[in-house]
Amino acid sequence: MVTKRTPQQLNRKPLEDVGPPVVEIKDLWTRFGRTVVHQDLNLKIYAGEILTIVGGSGTGKTVLLRQMLGLEKPARGSVVVFGEDICAAAPEQLQKMRNHWGMLFQAGALFSALTVFENIALPMRELHALPEDVIREAVLLKMNMVGLGVEHANKMPSDLSGGMVKRAALARALALEPQLLFLDEPTAGLDPDLSDAFVALIQTLHAELKLTVVMVTHDLDTMFALSTRIAVLAEKHVIAVGPSCDVLKVDHPFIKQFFLGPRGQRALEVLEQKLAGNESEN
Repeated sequence: MVTKRTPQQLNRKPLEDVGPPVVEIKDLWTRFGRTVVHQDLNLKIYAGEILTIVGGSGTGKTVLLRQMLGLEKPARGSVVVFGEDICAAAPEQLQKMRNHWGMLFQAGALFSALTVFENIALPMRELHALPEDVIREAVLLKMNMVGLGVEHANKMPSDLSGGMVKRAALARALALEPQLLFLDEPTAGLDPDLSDAFVALIQTLHAELKLTVVMVTHDLDTMFALSTRIAVLAEKHVIAVGPSCDVLKVDHPFIKQFFLGPRGQRALEVLEQKLAGNESEN
């Protein structure tokens, strides 16, 4: 079995050396009617890491992401982001906090009636504090940052390919220069080449912008390539959290099925080949 670490994991500092968590979830319960999705769920996310949340269908991965964003409230427990409990925050305080994080939704969620430029400019305009010339320069900078040419600025989302939609949505997520970036299935719907290119883009932005990233994905290639740590949801809580090499050692049916089945083995082999190729180039 291949258990080599990704470059992110090799460079990872001990958690006790990285300071207080950026996000801390304590004793969280999530209910929908009589259905309990999360029960006494605890999780810490530290500055500068890429933490990936994985789990089977119905384990509440995206719900957990929405609770970190303040879009849904848990039935019980706390979600502390940047030292503030967003479950108890007033609407005005929550809006100020949202200016410090960005969100890339699974399908991009671009506004269909707005151009690419207008979609990226929207978070800046909502601040009501920036002149239009500053907004224009910032939008073009973000487009260049994600590899989206200026010639696409006046296009509508319907005129873009899937890969371009992802890049435009990522540019919008980065519009306010956030410290924290949330990614929901960032490579879903992309072919392998576009997926690899998007993963490389996220790696570059993570390093250059010193982002903390929280990602939900079922794509094992993306997960192994990007993750500093992996949090596995099962049985209504986090059953394992750590670097992939540690998570793979946990004796649990879901982990064996998800990570060590044929798909997982293929993803690990691909990762090993890429790491071997990088080492030979160096």
